[in-house]
Amino acid sequence: MSASSGITVTPDLAQQFSAAVDHGNIRFIKVSIRDESLVHDLSIPIGGSLREDLNKLQDHNVLQEDVPAYVLAKLDDPPSDWLAIFYVPDTAKVRDKMLYASTRASLLKSLGSTSFTDSLSATSRSDITPDGYKAHLASRAAPKPLSAREKELEDARAAERAASNATYQGSSGRASHLGAAGSKVGMPWKEDAERAIEELAQGMEAAAVVIKVDLPAETFVLHSSTEVTANQLSSVIPTDDASYVFFAWPHPQGCSPKREIIFIYSCPSDTPIKHRMIYSSAAVVFFREVQAKIQAISGPDPSTVLNARKIETSDPSEINEEFLVAEVFRGSPSVSDPSGGDGGTQTPPTHMRTPLATGEDKKFAKPRGPARRRP
Repeated sequence: MSASSGITVTPDLAQQFSAAVDHGNIRFIKVSIRDESLVHDLSIPIGGSLREDLNKLQDHNVLQEDVPAYVLAKLDDPPSDWLAIFYVPDTAKVRDKMLYASTRASLLKSLGSTSFTDSLSATSRSDITPDGYKAHLASRAAPKPLSAREKELEDARAAERAASNATYQGSSGRASHLGAAGSKVGMPWKEDAERAIEELAQGMEAAAVVIKVDLPAETFVLHSSTEVTANQLSSVIPTDDASYVFFAWPHPQGCSPKREIIFIYSCPSDTPIKHRMIYSSAAVVFFREVQAKIQAISGPDPSTVLNARKIETSDPSEINEEFLVAEVFRGSPSVSDPSGGDGGTQTPPTHMRTPLATGEDKKFAKPRGPARRRP
């Protein structure tokens, strides 16, 4: 029951507890419920440490086998704090169990909740022996049990921390660094994955290489290497897990360069959190490693380059030519040279530019401000 049911602290109990707090000489105060009130039953002075004094609660005259009670115990450190012991034996009457269980909050609130920094629920006197109290402290210090989702999140964080401290090593022992800060992220490659990227860079046709992460082995592996058009691309992208896709996209004649490789990071919405975190943390270094390899293969006058834009999607089915045009060329009329040099810009072919409704290029007009309010 709550305070509204009439279970309240008597003035005598409040005075006894206040005096014990002020004087610091009382170890235990036993509280019982009688006549719809919380009353002071007995006090036990400090004799030794808390663990030593707990033996005094084993006396049958202090706690009975089948009678619930509250015991307020003064802690050793810090000495101003108290432990609330809720003693409700398994053999107690059901009504008494319910009464004592539902009046805890009223007791602590009435005496001052800030004084009680810990609580212990006991169903027998053996729960409040020195060994029982030691087990209670160990339980408090132990990590709390995690739900399945919390466990998955914790595993994902651990994987991300491990990835952030790992040095990338490809099959030839290279190391890659993420940004100017120098954090290292990376995993080894399978040889067929590297070979597929090399063949993609050296080819002439539209094709896609899909790379995945073998999580147990922590390795980049080849998922597929297929000749596909932009409108067929979605059919080769996994829909049940994250993946990296490199799509070689030949442009129409007159566009320089004639063939671009587009990097797509696909992460469907139902991808497990751990997988999502690993793919996300490795994406930048992975992209730069592929970029360096393609530049090394293509030489100073490449016919195939890796586009600087990185496309992300949570729905592989949306990937088609229209989507790629919108993503690769959005935000500017030209695309910077992905090699990072001053080699100029790439102008999208005419059919890739999104025309205005009038068919004319118009400057952006500043919107008119709100009209003034009349006085």
